[in-house]
Amino acid sequence: MDDFPRNSKCYTNAIENRLDIRDFESLNGVVQNLIREAVKIREKAYCPYSNFAVGAALLTEEDTKVYTGCNIENAAMSPTLCAERTAIPKAVSDGYLKIKMIAIVAHQKDSFTAPCGVCRQTLSEFRGSDGDVQIYLCKPTMDQVLCTSLSEILPLSFVSYKTDSVKS
Repeated sequence: MDDFPRNSKCYTNAIENRLDIRDFESLNGVVQNLIREAVKIREKAYCPYSNFAVGAALLTEEDTKVYTGCNIENAAMSPTLCAERTAIPKAVSDGYLKIKMIAIVAHQKDSFTAPCGVCRQTLSEFRGSDGDVQIYLCKPTMDQVLCTSLSEILPLSFVSYKTDSVKS
């Protein structure tokens, strides 16, 4: 049984105290650039239904090119694409299958916007050689950044049982 009920202030504080939140200026130039690109692409989000714009920028292991994506909504909702799942296919279609890091930018007043479950699993499909993806969550103001990793936010990801057929 948990020490704290999941809906209690104590539980929330326990989680918040473990978060790695850093000032934007303290991050290295590569990460800062990634966040800036995510902020920029966020402006192109097509979100007439939710008005919740999200931008993502990723860097692969094999290249220095930044791949960006924004959320694209649809009236039917299920065809809606998250920002992460518009950036990932760009990298994959250029032949890059290993994601080193991704920055995700959206505005929530009191928290950071993390990838949804589908995006987490999609990131897992293309995780880096070390088995992980560095994740940087930020608001458009670029003041503070939550630094985490895929293994932290998706500890029990589904992995193909057919590893022999998966490209490395």
